[in-house]
Amino acid sequence: MLTSTTALAIGTSAGTLTVTAVSALLMGALGSYTLLHHKQVFAWMKKIRRSDEANAELDKLDGWLADLYKAQCRRAKKPSLNEDFEDISEIGNMIKGVADHLDSLRNELVQVVERVEEYLDTALPELGTEVKQVPAQEHRALLVKAMRQEAARSELARSLITAQQKIRLLRRA
Repeated sequence: MLTSTTALAIGTSAGTLTVTAVSALLMGALGSYTLLHHKQVFAWMKKIRRSDEANAELDKLDGWLADLYKAQCRRAKKPSLNEDFEDISEIGNMIKGVADHLDSLRNELVQVVERVEEYLDTALPELGTEVKQVPAQEHRALLVKAMRQEAARSELARSLITAQQKIRLLRRA
């Protein structure tokens, strides 16, 4: 009886060799698929991390805008002096410092900063400690300045709302 010399040379039958080769190919394919899947998961995790970091910056800025909105609302329909604008000035300076670093919100923040400066420029002058009769012409001038102050405050409120809406849109994207 003669046996196959090929089977003897390999040391096994051809069926076992075929099964071993097919299982090695399947394991290689499964390993490649697993590697691709892990790459996708890690890319997704990086994207989420970047999004979370961006949202943290937006949260801080949104908090400042909300504080500024509250501060200007407290001044609504009240003629204000320079000393009344301390909190508005401080928050405006914080926003001004960040405005150049956020490309996606630069235009809105620059507009808010401009509106803050316009609002601060409308501060009424000190009348002094003595209450005396104010001439009619000076009284009218103070009323006009107070009306300009209220108009500047409402423009500031509009720009704040616009910036907050843009932040909400950026968070959704």
